[in-house]
Amino acid sequence: MSEFALELIDISVTFRSREDAAQRYTAVADTTLRIRAGEFVSVVGPTGCGKSTLLNIAAGLLEASSGQVRVFGQPLAGINRRAGYMFQTEALMPWRSAIDNVMVGLQYRGVPDAEARAQAQAWLERVGLGGFGDRYPHQLSGGMRKRTALAQVLALDPDIILMDEPFSALDIQTRQLMENEVLDLWASKKKAVLFITHDLDEAIAMSDRVVVLSAGPATRPMGEFAIDLPRPRDVSEVRTQPRFVELHTQIWAVMREEVLKGYAQQLKKAA
Repeated sequence: MSEFALELIDISVTFRSREDAAQRYTAVADTTLRIRAGEFVSVVGPTGCGKSTLLNIAAGLLEASSGQVRVFGQPLAGINRRAGYMFQTEALMPWRSAIDNVMVGLQYRGVPDAEARAQAQAWLERVGLGGFGDRYPHQLSGGMRKRTALAQVLALDPDIILMDEPFSALDIQTRQLMENEVLDLWASKKKAVLFITHDLDEAIAMSDRVVVLSAGPATRPMGEFAIDLPRPRDVSEVRTQPRFVELHTQIWAVMREEVLKGYAQQLKKAA
């Protein structure tokens, strides 16, 4: 078995304009990213640089223009069925209760309803929502909906967890609680995690490794940093450690110019 749970090898992604097929936009160029089994890797970079594009390729939701995706050493064809995907936007079904949302993936996999419900209840309890299974999404707070979405993904016991800025819409206190919950659950299972975030503090606090992407178009990795902070970690407490500050300074030195480039490009588009 390969030591890597997920490999994106020489990935390039080019989109054609709907209005003019001759016009093309290269979102990602010649990007290689490997994640070991049990490793927590965060990808940071400017707005619009292609972070979510890479995640969609890893999930099998988008096909690269060139390059190869491997999952535990095997070429990926179609949907990555060994991965669970936690989206940035609300992905819960509003007409289903919390427990019904968590169990839906298990039902699609053919798990009998009674067993699926029992597993869903166990996961709701693990994320602190044991007494809220009968609530509908509109009856839950933002943090509780995120916990439900997390339980929905983890209930499928994926070998790879893909997370696209899952906590960006939360207030800082709820966000830190969710970050610690994810770290606790990850530590117990040690799945491979590919985590997309704009927040450098979040990336350093949670990860084994941080990858910095360049500003688009044709984004590519600009730097890679091993995060040697001891585990287990509390995401609020670890920020006060001198090593955290040192790592932040090193990574921001690489990331700052790319963020400024990305910001300038956004202003140009808006003009």
